[in-house]
Amino acid sequence: MSNLARNLERQQQVEQKVEKQSQIKIKKSWLTPGEKIIGIAFAGLVCFGSVQLISNQANIYKINTEIQTIEAQVNEQQKVNSDLQVQVREMSTYERIRDKAKKMGLELNNDNVKVVQEK
Repeated sequence: MSNLARNLERQQQVEQKVEKQSQIKIKKSWLTPGEKIIGIAFAGLVCFGSVQLISNQANIYKINTEIQTIEAQVNEQQKVNSDLQVQVREMSTYERIRDKAKKMGLELNNDNVKVVQEK
């Protein structure tokens, strides 16, 4: 009878091990599928936002360099304009105009002179 009792004990132990093994295989995931989708969408938005930010900064840098070159051209043109204004003032003096008129054979008639005032 002792063999029969031992056989029963062994069968019970084997059945308990089989039941325990089937329960151990159930494993729960760390993240749910919805959380995974939200995480992927968030990572995509972060990547897209960073690319947009970098491209905007590159465009701003490009436009700033263009502005600086245009400002340099404007300053150079203003210098040229001021030099030309000085030349106009020098060439429009009364003495220079009178000398040119004498070289061309014109004479000054004081009775025929009219004074024009600038406004």
